Amino acid sequence: MLALTILFANLLILAAGYHDPHFLDNRTTIVHLFEWKWEDIAEECENYLGPNGFGGVQLSPVNENVIIKNRPWYERYQPISYKLITRSGNREELQDMIRRCNAVGVRIYVDAVINHMAAYDQNRIKIFGTANSDAIPGEKLFPAVPYTPDDFNPVCGIYNYQDPKQVRDCELVGLRDLNQTKPHVREKIIEFLNDLIDLGVAGFRIDAAKHMWPRDLREIYKNLKNLNTQFNFSTCARPFIYQEVIDFGGDTIKKSDYTPMGRVTEFRYSAEIGSLFRGYNKLHWVRSWGPEWGFLESDYSVVFVDNHDNQRDHSSSILTYKNEEWYKLATAFMLTHPYGLPRVMSSFYFSDKNQGPPKDNQENIISPTFDSDGLCTKSSGWVCEHRWKEIRQLVKFRNMVGDAPLTNWWDNGNNAIAFSRENKGFVLINNEQNQINANLPTSLPAGKYCNLYDGGMLENKCVGSVFEVDKNGKANLVLDAKKAIVLLYTEKL
Repeated sequence: MLALTILFANLLILAAGYHDPHFLDNRTTIVHLFEWKWEDIAEECENYLGPNGFGGVQLSPVNENVIIKNRPWYERYQPISYKLITRSGNREELQDMIRRCNAVGVRIYVDAVINHMAAYDQNRIKIFGTANSDAIPGEKLFPAVPYTPDDFNPVCGIYNYQDPKQVRDCELVGLRDLNQTKPHVREKIIEFLNDLIDLGVAGFRIDAAKHMWPRDLREIYKNLKNLNTQFNFSTCARPFIYQEVIDFGGDTIKKSDYTPMGRVTEFRYSAEIGSLFRGYNKLHWVRSWGPEWGFLESDYSVVFVDNHDNQRDHSSSILTYKNEEWYKLATAFMLTHPYGLPRVMSSFYFSDKNQGPPKDNQENIISPTFDSDGLCTKSSGWVCEHRWKEIRQLVKFRNMVGDAPLTNWWDNGNNAIAFSRENKGFVLINNEQNQINANLPTSLPAGKYCNLYDGGMLENKCVGSVFEVDKNGKANLVLDAKKAIVLLYTEKL
């Protein structure tokens, strides 16, 4: 009986560990530096992310991928091998970046593509990768791993998303589908992920998790090493796992199928927050924001306004950098509301959905450059939403309020809302077409406060608007359309 109790306790510890992002210094937020080079990420950790309290970085895939004409972004999701060489850099540069980011309190999460290998291309029998490896996908031969036909599921397409076997055993858009029940496949995937753990990563975003059987993923995860204690991880810390499972509520495969093994990327959150701030739904309904909306429990979810996939879906409600005013308000809500673990997108400009990152004439990725305000220059091709002053300040707000409960809810019955985070912070968001004027409780101590949303404090001076809280903790607030007031107890003048 005692042995069973100990075994059950150990299983609970393992499961809980996969949900923990291992942030340092009360940090709270991940940023996806999509397609950035490793050297540039190292410098960004040291010069911006660390000093501004970001918790971690999601990388683009780190292993060798097929080279496709014109270098579209999705080539990174077509593996040739598990060699750590991509357009973002080589193994040594990756290792250096992980070390430098950890040194300034920023964790690293790898986007792990373990469901499949590169797709069959009818125009090319043999394909080549970023580490000069070759493969013959038509014959399911990937010698640089090595994988042979015995390591793959039979060739079949996915036509019915209500059929779990088809979704998990057939090929996603022609990508050669690995059979994770095979010991050799598991061995190679585990070897790849453990190598990255040795290098100091904190965890993994599991690409296309919905297309793999939970039982197979469970076997892979439990054979991963504990995190490397050389990088200030606690003894026996398990890697953070967050899994890509697209579930809007109508599929047979449920996101809850994967929560025992880690967090899940909550795509329904992204769709709903886009609809709200586009005005397709009234903002006052977010009073019940969370599981009542069909979302997972907060501790199981990774939330985002957009990601690298859905920001390219022009037919959807998803907000992107191209909808800057709404996007900033939606991000303000995401980062000030306590639900979920937030991930901020950092994009490059694109006009074609297949377009890859900014590149030079030799198809090398171009580094971002910055203007006098610290924003990425448009001429370099990078958007860098995470450097927008509003988002920088909102990350600070989230870090400082921590797990303080949501109180003092107010709405105007339409598209203006307000709430406090106990006595640590106050938020008012106006998604109306007109100015609003309201006298509201804030729970903040009496005094004048600098609005984080439009500038906050800079060199001990308020560069944003100022609002006064009276002795009863209330404030008369006038706010223009499509703006926000975000007050923090530490930003008192």
